Amino acid sequence: MPETLTLADPLFAIVTFTILLLLLRKFAWGPMMNMMQEREEKVANDIDAAENNRLESEKYLEQQKLEIDRAREEAQSIIESAKKTGEQQGRDIVEQSRRESEQVKENALAQIQSEKEQAVAELREQVATLSVMIATKIIEKELDEAEQEKLIEEYLQEAGGNL
Repeated sequence: MPETLTLADPLFAIVTFTILLLLLRKFAWGPMMNMMQEREEKVANDIDAAENNRLESEKYLEQQKLEIDRAREEAQSIIESAKKTGEQQGRDIVEQSRRESEQVKENALAQIQSEKEQAVAELREQVATLSVMIATKIIEKELDEAEQEKLIEEYLQEAGGNL
């Protein structure tokens, strides 16, 4: 027997469908939407955190570039200072060496002069001694002029050997 459709059948289907929709909304759609919203918030927070990290990284990178530039400038300054100091020390060493060589030269000349004067004084003393010896010998011997010349020559040769 075929059943006939009554007005209650569609009404029952609509009520059943509405109850099913309400149950789905409460138990499936709501938690699923909450889960989707939580996921969306997490993704948004991750994107914000990544953007903040990127900005901090760029800021840190810029600071590092500035530090490197400052370190390069400081190194260049140190190198320039070392060059100037080295050049000045070189000039000082040359000047000191020049002064020391002049002092050595002056000391050597003074020593040479002193030794020369001492040698001349010794020579004078020896000549005086020889003169006295010659005079004594001449006085002891009264010789004629030729013999006196010969005697003087002998004493001068003898004295020359002693000088």
